[in-house]
Amino acid sequence: LYPAPSFETPLLADGCGVVTGTGSSSASWLHKRVILTPGRGWADSPTGPESPSGYAILGGTKTNPLGTLQEVVLVDQDEVELAPEHLSDVEAAALPLTGLTGYRALFTKSANAEAGRNILVTGIGGGVALNVLQFAVALGANVYVTSGSREKIDRAVEEGARGGVIYQGQGWEKELKGLLPKDRPFVDAIIDGAGGDVVGKAVRLLKPGGVIVQYGMTVGPKMDWTMSANLKNLELKGTTMGSRKEFKDMVTFVKEKKIRPIVSKVANGLDNIKDIDELFEQMRNGSQFGKLVVEIAPSQGGNSSSKL
Repeated sequence: LYPAPSFETPLLADGCGVVTGTGSSSASWLHKRVILTPGRGWADSPTGPESPSGYAILGGTKTNPLGTLQEVVLVDQDEVELAPEHLSDVEAAALPLTGLTGYRALFTKSANAEAGRNILVTGIGGGVALNVLQFAVALGANVYVTSGSREKIDRAVEEGARGGVIYQGQGWEKELKGLLPKDRPFVDAIIDGAGGDVVGKAVRLLKPGGVIVQYGMTVGPKMDWTMSANLKNLELKGTTMGSRKEFKDMVTFVKEKKIRPIVSKVANGLDNIKDIDELFEQMRNGSQFGKLVVEIAPSQGGNSSSKL
């Protein structure tokens, strides 16, 4: 499912670091702390990359020779943004890919990025889901979540969610419906990264004409679309990552709202095999709540090293 994977290209698409060298036309970036755009070849089209064959993702692909799991990365000045000043290096490194994906899913695709709307975010705990939660809460939306872990739901409530349910239970959609405001007893949009039976559940939750925004399918590569969804005029919108413009807009929004990405665990050093193994273990068992970060070298004042 992943486009043109390559084990000859450094992994990872997120990064924060300090510019240590420039060409003459980009000298103003020298010594600035920046974050990287996680893809190239998608300028500003809201529908998708202007030339799909020219779109290249950072990290572990044949389409882009770069990845951020290294000490030095050479990129064009158009591929960086100033890191938000209120974020630590680790937090800034955790922002780009999931922040962009979540921003596009909510703002560009859901058509419900407004105060007072009821937004359901499934699978809370992953980076994209948490960014969507933070973005929607910052807008004044009512956010509800699902998870297989009561602890993750409780932590999501601490981050501003109105409530949540365990999706492994039978009829969880009925339980969720009981949490909705009496004056707005329906969900306006679902932001989903799992797939599976989300459409069947959505029919019972979404308002007529409601939207499912699908950014991933961790349950499996296929999902069913039902006649009930058609009769209710529901919309299913696929989305992945985002444009350079959306990335810039996302960073601006994060700066304005002082949003801080949630980090689950940090491994200190590329040679810290024990901690890096623990990052993979969190992914394997699904216990993470937030991003998993590799700190290549500790910050040293203005000469901060890269974080991924």
